[in-house]
Amino acid sequence: MKNTFSWRYLTLAVIMGLVGVAVLFQILRVQASPEVAGLTGKGVYVWKTFYPPRGEIYDRYGNLLAGNKTVYEVGVDLTAKPNVDTVASAATMTIGIDLADARARITDAPEGTQYIVLKDFVTVEQAQALMTMQEVVHKNGDENNLDSIHFKAHLARSYPEKDLASNILGFVTADNHGYLGVEEKYDNILAGIPVTKLVPADPRLANEYPKIPSGQTIILTIDREIQASIQEILDNAISDTGSSSGTIVVMDPHTGEILGMTSSPRMDLNDYTQVNKIYPGETPFNRAISQAYEPGSVAKIFTMAAALDTGTETPTSPFYDTGVVNVGGRDIYNWDGGAWGWQDMTSCMAHSLNVCLASVAKLLGNDVFYAYMQRFGLGHPTGIDLAGEVSGRLKLPGDGDWYQVDLGTNSFGQGVAITPIQMLMGASAFANDGKMVYPHVLLGEVQDGRQNNTSPQVVGTPVTAKTAHDLSNMLAISLEGESTGWQVDGYEIAGKTGTAQIPVEGGYDPDNINASFIGWGPVDNPRFLVYVWLEKPQSNKAASVVAAPVFKQVIERLIVLMDIPPDLARLQNSGQ
Repeated sequence: MKNTFSWRYLTLAVIMGLVGVAVLFQILRVQASPEVAGLTGKGVYVWKTFYPPRGEIYDRYGNLLAGNKTVYEVGVDLTAKPNVDTVASAATMTIGIDLADARARITDAPEGTQYIVLKDFVTVEQAQALMTMQEVVHKNGDENNLDSIHFKAHLARSYPEKDLASNILGFVTADNHGYLGVEEKYDNILAGIPVTKLVPADPRLANEYPKIPSGQTIILTIDREIQASIQEILDNAISDTGSSSGTIVVMDPHTGEILGMTSSPRMDLNDYTQVNKIYPGETPFNRAISQAYEPGSVAKIFTMAAALDTGTETPTSPFYDTGVVNVGGRDIYNWDGGAWGWQDMTSCMAHSLNVCLASVAKLLGNDVFYAYMQRFGLGHPTGIDLAGEVSGRLKLPGDGDWYQVDLGTNSFGQGVAITPIQMLMGASAFANDGKMVYPHVLLGEVQDGRQNNTSPQVVGTPVTAKTAHDLSNMLAISLEGESTGWQVDGYEIAGKTGTAQIPVEGGYDPDNINASFIGWGPVDNPRFLVYVWLEKPQSNKAASVVAAPVFKQVIERLIVLMDIPPDLARLQNSGQ
């Protein structure tokens, strides 16, 4: 009997204990619930998520590209029974809120609400003006005072140089999410780790809010001076040539580091709300990575490299140009419709002869030609660390829309869709002893006050060092004899123009072209790899006339900014 009563008392005690715990838990849950925060008076705590200061972004030399600025949330304490007209009028005059909107925010607040936000992301200058007005009114003892207005400072993303490198950086919205470019690609580490805590519902007790560590700072490969220079050059080129858009990219061919990248249009990143207006419809945010196009003759460098690498051709291999070659039952002609007679491979590149390159592709055959194009990464994303990259398209034998004639047209950059960044990655092999490097914009991350840099990555060796050198020398020799529009005195540069028709439904646009130029140098020890693309220039229909001079302007800036001596002085100093 005694054991039976003991068991009953013990069971009852356990049940009562569980009930007590449940009641306590419910009290805490209800008190902390946001739903009752506005109904229970002062002293209420609510769950609130806090976002850390976003990590800053710098160029390779420590110039701030993206940081944070102080802004204010301006709100009204409704328990102070504010004079609606006075508060709304003061806010309208100082912080730029519409009078009717300000009144509605105060008068339409749900019953029991203690505090409402009039406007967030108010500038320091605007907030200071309202604070000054508040102080003056308070000192004057006006019964319709502004003491009910409260200010809560917080950080917002700031871009001190507005549109500088905007196509690379991307932007951050009010919800602290990064979109496009670096801001989206590295959003996780830049944003840091949000913290959710119980805090006072009364904003006047904001000093009790937690302190949380900021997001991680990153350093980009971008050189601010190079970036500013190519933006200026591109803007002038678009204006001078009447082009609809343009792109310039500068890359270190040994490391894959992007030193500068710009395209049009650009935007002031401090006002991201304009993004849909500046980039309507399908307008790419960054054409260097997000727009694939038929590049034309700049792609001949890959065809010739394949021929040299397989031993199918040498720089001096003879070729008799009859002005036409049949591939897959279709005749292919030169850009000028002419027949150039006896040439060698170097002069074929110099004169940019479609017939010669299509004939070379026929000798290589489908399997070898397309294997090399894939080795160069054409038609595939490079993996560059920027959000928004597209893959382009390289049709292959066996695809439903591939025809034998494509072997011929693809050899000179027609019928393929390639992005500028793909062209640069593939061409890096020619400026880097046959080694193709991964293009990237992240130089390093700052952790605990120390900068940890990334290491260059070789993504393939599509050709031998000899092939790379031979092709570079061919392009340097051929251009020296053919053009003066791109040359910089004292420097030997390898390069290739591309004048490409623009595909439209049913054929090609007879009135517009894409003008491109790719080049690297100095040839003996390349320090830069540059790509220029002007879309639909109106002043002239030849890349040698519109794109080559732009390339020259870029090189003239680079040799100064990168402190590259003329070839003769450099070789003498090295003892060669």
